[in-house]
Amino acid sequence: MKLRIHDVLALGAAALLGASGCSADDASGVAAPGVPGPPTGSVGVSQGGSQDFGLFRQILEDGEIPGPDTLDDVGFFAEHKLDYPSATCGEDVCMHGLLGIMGNMISGSPCTLIQIGMNSPVDLGALERPPLHLVVAVDTSGSMEGDPLTYVKAGLVEMIDALEPTDRISLVRYADAAEVVLDRAEASDRDALAEAFEGLVAGGSTNLYDGLFTAFALAERHLDPAWQNRVIFLSDGVATVGLTSPERLKTLAAGYAEMGIGVTAVGVGSEFDVGVMRGISEVGAGNFYFLEDPKAVEEVFTEEVKTFLVPLALDVDLDVTLGDGYVVRGAYGTNGWRVGEGGGAVHIPSLFLAGRTSAAEPIGAGRRGGGGAILLELVPREDQSRVEDPHAVGSLELSWKHPLTGEARSQQVDIEAPSTPDAPPEGGYFSDATVEKGFVMLNLFAGFKLAAQLAADADPRTARRTLEALRPSVEAWLEERPDPDVEDDLRYVDLFIQNLIEAEASVQPYTPADPPDPWPAD
Repeated sequence: MKLRIHDVLALGAAALLGASGCSADDASGVAAPGVPGPPTGSVGVSQGGSQDFGLFRQILEDGEIPGPDTLDDVGFFAEHKLDYPSATCGEDVCMHGLLGIMGNMISGSPCTLIQIGMNSPVDLGALERPPLHLVVAVDTSGSMEGDPLTYVKAGLVEMIDALEPTDRISLVRYADAAEVVLDRAEASDRDALAEAFEGLVAGGSTNLYDGLFTAFALAERHLDPAWQNRVIFLSDGVATVGLTSPERLKTLAAGYAEMGIGVTAVGVGSEFDVGVMRGISEVGAGNFYFLEDPKAVEEVFTEEVKTFLVPLALDVDLDVTLGDGYVVRGAYGTNGWRVGEGGGAVHIPSLFLAGRTSAAEPIGAGRRGGGGAILLELVPREDQSRVEDPHAVGSLELSWKHPLTGEARSQQVDIEAPSTPDAPPEGGYFSDATVEKGFVMLNLFAGFKLAAQLAADADPRTARRTLEALRPSVEAWLEERPDPDVEDDLRYVDLFIQNLIEAEASVQPYTPADPPDPWPAD
């Protein structure tokens, strides 16, 4: 079987190290790899959908082996703060099209990566938002007893301080069936809200559909275009009664998103259906979080809540038109990428502000709010003789609607390379320092994903050796450019390796067990 970047690496970390001598003069506007740029004062922008890889982390912390479905690129990238150039485009959303080129150090074949990032000049601390009607739907089934419901109640009480006095809160609890506890209560009545949240008790089965439908119906009943209308859907498990089809849940969320009612999904515990909860948020113009511990509760409900309650843009479309010399080999960090003639496109239901402001800041309470990136891996077309402009890499067009006025906005960015597709510059090239971190980030994601898949296929030894092969290159990169996110990633590489060593004792080893070749001939 051919192993492509989907399974292994976009660019080996060793290749990044091999390019460490790359530099550019000040006039070029190109940052040398390993040299961080100046703070931009701009806030990151994240897509809706997964905002963390908390479930993957928690499984490792518990000494177990995570399955490949517990990690997705959107959530993993969102926990990495990437410092893009200043947001000076004149819009609330500024898109940046950045470029990285180098020859991979294993086979020498060229690798070209477009990194698409977004940020905003909007001051998160001074952000003024319209009044909000927030419907909170809480799973109170028997499996929520103990830590799961304790975390949820603590988070909701913490959230009260993030609300404005003009906001309205509704509360739905669901187990065998759904019940409305609060119907558009005033956020200024903090004692009543806290009493309702703290009074939730666990018992019964899990009727996800009834809980979600009741919450949406309540939001629809009070729908007002002058207000933001959102649902927070919290659960720890899979549907056991009622309509249990994951597709029905996602169809429900997508339909209400079209009406202007978005949903943010929050998972607790390690047994919930991550695909359903993630899918609800992706189609429902909202975010997905996992509460793995009390620190995560505080992070999500005191920091992230400031950003996920109100979207920055809706109905977002990204269209990519490539130069004649390239084709897209893979797309990462977004969902629903569609390959088209001469490029591709993706529809993103919503964009939100990301809370973190600098990659150099200590992680503190947590890594959520990084913003992430969309990464496109390009390969040269086989026939370069017909390429009209070999330096033209591509053109990006971003269009969206203002969340309140519905006004259509757009931005376009062109990307050019200093070299031709079939002759990458010696030593590599990064149009901005943050692209280098993007390469390392993608390496780590691919390594985690492949190791999880190998372990799921009863081959923990090869999974371990895959991570052990990646680790030294990442560690060496960190010596050149310390980065809190990647340092924390490396901690989980070590934890994963240790868990795999313990798992090997119960699996019959086989030979050979060397890591798969990440750069097979096409």
